[in-house]
Amino acid sequence: FAESPRNGIVLAGETASLEEQLQGWGEVILMTDKVLRWERAWFPLALMSVVSFSFLMIYYLDPSVLSGVSCFVMFLCLADYLVPALAPRIFGSNKWTTEQQQRFHEICSNLVKSRRRIVGWWKRLFTLKEEKPKMYFMTMLFTLAVVAWIGQQVHNLFLTYLIVSFLLLFPGLNQHGIITKYIGMAKREINKLLKHKEKKNE
Repeated sequence: FAESPRNGIVLAGETASLEEQLQGWGEVILMTDKVLRWERAWFPLALMSVVSFSFLMIYYLDPSVLSGVSCFVMFLCLADYLVPALAPRIFGSNKWTTEQQQRFHEICSNLVKSRRRIVGWWKRLFTLKEEKPKMYFMTMLFTLAVVAWIGQQVHNLFLTYLIVSFLLLFPGLNQHGIITKYIGMAKREINKLLKHKEKKNE
C-alpha cells in the first residue's frame, strides 16, 4: 500500500526526531548494524560467542530478579552516559560520509516504521476486543496457555537465550536470504503434500 503524503510527512518528522535523539550513538549504531547484518563472515560467530558467554555468566552467578534488573538498568545508564562521549574518540570519525549518513537515516526510518507497526498491532488488538470480544478472549487464552506450557517445559534462562539469539541473528539471516530460502522450501513441500493428497482423493 502506498503511503499518503500526510503519513509520509509525519514519518519523516518522526525519523528526523529519532535521528537527533540518537546522534550521540551514531557510530555504535552503524557498527552494530554491520555486525547484525553479517558484513564479515566471522560476525555471526563473534555475536553468538558474546551472547553465550553473557548467559553462561548469568547462569553461573545466578542473580536474583531484583539484582539482575538493577545491574541491567545500571549498565544502560552507564552506556547512555559514556557512549556519546567516548564513541567519537574510539571510532575516530567526527565527520560522517554521505553513505554513513544515509545508512543511519535508513536505520532510524526502519525503527520508526517498526514502532508504528507495533502500535498498529496493539490498536488492532483492542479493536478486536471491542468488535469481537469472544474471539479476542479465546485467542488470548489459547495463546497465553501455549506460552505458559512452553515456559513450563523449557528452562527460563535457556528459553530467553534462544529468543535473544534468534532476534540477534534474524537481521543477518534475512539479509543473506536464508529465511526466504527456507520459507520457500517449506512452501514447496507443503504444496507437494497438498497435491499428493488431492491425487489420492481422486
